[in-house]
Amino acid sequence: MKTKLALSVMFLVTLFVVSCGGPQGEKAVTSDEKTAMEAKGDSFLADVENTMIEWIGTKPTGQHNGVISLAKGYVSVENGNITGGEMIIDMSSIVNHDLTDPETNAKLVGHLLSPDFFDVEIYPEARFELTSVSENEGAKTGENAFTHFVSGNLTMKDATRNVAFPANIEIRDGAVKAVTDNFIIDRSEWNVKYGSRKFFDNLKDNFIHDEISLKISFVGLK
Repeated sequence: MKTKLALSVMFLVTLFVVSCGGPQGEKAVTSDEKTAMEAKGDSFLADVENTMIEWIGTKPTGQHNGVISLAKGYVSVENGNITGGEMIIDMSSIVNHDLTDPETNAKLVGHLLSPDFFDVEIYPEARFELTSVSENEGAKTGENAFTHFVSGNLTMKDATRNVAFPANIEIRDGAVKAVTDNFIIDRSEWNVKYGSRKFFDNLKDNFIHDEISLKISFVGLK
């Protein structure tokens, strides 16, 4: 009985640590801004109704999640290969999915749009411009397999950083479909400082993790 109780306590402690240790996902590789790809071939315009970026943000007491929409975007394809593209992200489109009370939901979204976070009045759009798309020759089958490595310059607020992550990309029947698993970026690299222990040392447990989980689902139509 004592053993079962001890195991139960250990499980709950582990669950608490995992849930409070930041969002789950593979950390994206970030670096300085790189030269954009030279787009060639046919353009596939983003189907903004079916393209989205899912987000998760966490703090010691829990997490919030939602989506962001595109204003517009495209990818270029030549001989079955992606040669360039960009996504213009509408930062004013941030939506929260976990808060069911309308007033609390609106308060959170309003805070995210404010100068504390993404300062949408001054920076209404973010931009992701492709710098490299290469096939993953090593693992095209299996549970965690992906077809391509993708990198691009993400400009958000007043900063640009190159972000690299894996994706599953399919080009056929007049469409380009790209989906990523959850990957992690560090918001502080784009000067989103509110509640960050990197910038404030008196927060105690009232901090917000710098890591944000993103999942991109892109549909481009010819």
